[in-house]
Amino acid sequence: MKKVITYGTFDLLHWGHINLLKRAKDLGDYLIVAISTDEFNALKDKKAYHSFENRKMILESIRYVDEVIPENKWAQKKEDIIREGVDIFVMGDDWKGKFDELAEVCEVVYLPRTIGISTSQIKDDLLQVTNG
Repeated sequence: MKKVITYGTFDLLHWGHINLLKRAKDLGDYLIVAISTDEFNALKDKKAYHSFENRKMILESIRYVDEVIPENKWAQKKEDIIREGVDIFVMGDDWKGKFDELAEVCEVVYLPRTIGISTSQIKDDLLQVTNG
């Protein structure tokens, strides 16, 4: 069985996220999604709209996702890959080159972002609607 892992906050889930998850799952048999905990987001000075538990529940309901685990710190990726027996690490290509060191423990794949959608865009659009 070929295992794939990806990481993210996965807040304000949209079709770009679903596209990434589908393409990641297509690379293997079992997809693990590590999502940033609320505490880790606070360390990154990032605020999610949905709580960790709610984001976890949403991701667990997506057919491409086999398992959801917490991401508590930047440095845990290599530990997760080894512990979970992961074959492929996947991230969006906006992270290209940032995780190349993981190639010593698994294949690293950067997938192109879905054109025309992003969480930042959604937040900006909502802010414009709210502020007129």
